[in-house]
Amino acid sequence: MSDSVKKLEVGLKHVAKVKVTDDMTPPHLRSEPLRVLSTPNMIALIERAAIECVQPYLAQGQATVGTRVDVAHLAGTLVGMTVTITVELTEIDRRKLGFRVEVRDELDEAGKGTHERFIVDGTQRLPRLQDKLNRWKAAGGKPE
Repeated sequence: MSDSVKKLEVGLKHVAKVKVTDDMTPPHLRSEPLRVLSTPNMIALIERAAIECVQPYLAQGQATVGTRVDVAHLAGTLVGMTVTITVELTEIDRRKLGFRVEVRDELDEAGKGTHERFIVDGTQRLPRLQDKLNRWKAAGGKPE
């Protein structure tokens, strides 16, 4: 890591606020009169907040990928409400990053748990993915 990159440290926090929209509700329940934030969309918001938390601290060409999510969805958040997603970096083990996460709507705690990400380097990741694509094609896979 170069000296111009800020150092990642345990305790780093990031807060994001997002208004829940219809497209963030479970598709199979969209005919219901009251719709709520889906669990997959809650997880996506948590991942985005974790990415935003650490991205300014990564070296050029680095990114993070999610590897584990353990989140309890505790309460429904209605369309139109704003959720506040708070992530806190609680663990750094070489390239592994651990986060404590909390999601609150305007009235209740909507979700809480942990999330894990790994720092990856594009120069290493892309050749591995290309190799996997080549092996898949050789085995009869048909990419889009």
